[in-house]
Amino acid sequence: MTADHYFSAEPAAPAKRSRIEFTAAGRAYDLVVAGGVFSAGRLDPGTAVLLRKGDLPTAATTGTLLDLGCGYGPIACVLASEAPETTVYAIDVNARARELTAENAAALGLAGRVRVAAPDEVPDDVTFAQIWSNPPTHVGKAELRALMERWLPRLTPGGVAWLVINRNLGGDSLHTWLVSLGWEVTRTASQRGFRVLRVTGKTG
Repeated sequence: MTADHYFSAEPAAPAKRSRIEFTAAGRAYDLVVAGGVFSAGRLDPGTAVLLRKGDLPTAATTGTLLDLGCGYGPIACVLASEAPETTVYAIDVNARARELTAENAAALGLAGRVRVAAPDEVPDDVTFAQIWSNPPTHVGKAELRALMERWLPRLTPGGVAWLVINRNLGGDSLHTWLVSLGWEVTRTASQRGFRVLRVTGKTG
């Protein structure tokens, strides 16, 4: 991997554009991607597992949702499509990723409900009924844990976070660590080397 990571704020890699097609919850998606953004060549296997194994919101879901580390927007677009009564924040440090997410949401008619932002642009008083994330494990354990400590406390009472983590990149240790902080964590699925974790109600 070069110094220009997918989690760089301003990727220097050429923004060669292509398209990715996938299906989630019975809906077909055709999204624009570009170089310098996470998993630009295909729908990331972890994201695919999360969308298949997590309990996606429905038409009855309300409130504000968060796609943490949105990339080009596949999770945010699925959440907003499945739950038309919600607002979805899609956040990423990568400016190119945010531009692509905004473009993809607009193409799907979701621009009014998908709010694309850098992490520091999310108002402090916004809380989330659901958080969905395929987090950037390659940033390292300390940064990954800092990410969780920053955003999980912004769950509303009764809120739930759905995380997918590669088993070989700390999936089990993250589970144990979250439990040690007082979160209720359930591994709801294990597929293709990925753990899907359901995180709720911090008790301590």
